[in-house]
Amino acid sequence: MRNILIVAGGVVAVAAIAGAVYFGTRAPASGPPPVAAASAPSKAGLETVQPGDHVLGDANAPITVIEYASLTCSHCAHFHTQVLPEIKKKWIDTGKVKLVYRDFPLDQVAAKAAQIAECAGNDKYFGVLDIIFRGQPQWATAADPLAELAKPLRIAGMGENEIKACLASDAMSNAVIKDYQGGEAMGVNSTPTLFINGQLYRGARSVEELDGVFGKLAK
Repeated sequence: MRNILIVAGGVVAVAAIAGAVYFGTRAPASGPPPVAAASAPSKAGLETVQPGDHVLGDANAPITVIEYASLTCSHCAHFHTQVLPEIKKKWIDTGKVKLVYRDFPLDQVAAKAAQIAECAGNDKYFGVLDIIFRGQPQWATAADPLAELAKPLRIAGMGENEIKACLASDAMSNAVIKDYQGGEAMGVNSTPTLFINGQLYRGARSVEELDGVFGKLAK
């Protein structure tokens, strides 16, 4: 589980986070954010699906899992590639659970990768997330992570021009910032963090652990 310290004066400075991809704890970002975000959301209502949320599964499923994750977080990648496929088969595809994915980027590269995923659109969003997480060991350690990330995304119809336009979009950047601010309001300070019907679960969870939680809630 990875910690994050990127708050400056109570305003999220995603676009000001310094440097390339790295793993572990780092010093707080300093200076004012270059992009003015909307007012930070309050915790009230964030435990339910919000406008603009990306939802996997039946929107009416009785069990709601809200995940805050970073695209450069190795534990998040493990969850999405090793745990989520089993959870999807057992619980999401059967209409018992829905997953709400929200961004909580741990560094600038994660923020930019999240921005690119936003540009994929709702129909392709979770497919693009899967491509990003599965390729994380290659692109996240590359000399130019975003250029490396662009290679597998061609299969999703996201070419160089589309990615450049996406990264220049304030709307896409602010969508990521909004998710991050919401996570802060919910008390998120590391990834992955799950809220299952409002109950906080920090850190990686196994299929067996989640089966147990869902089984109790489904009774």
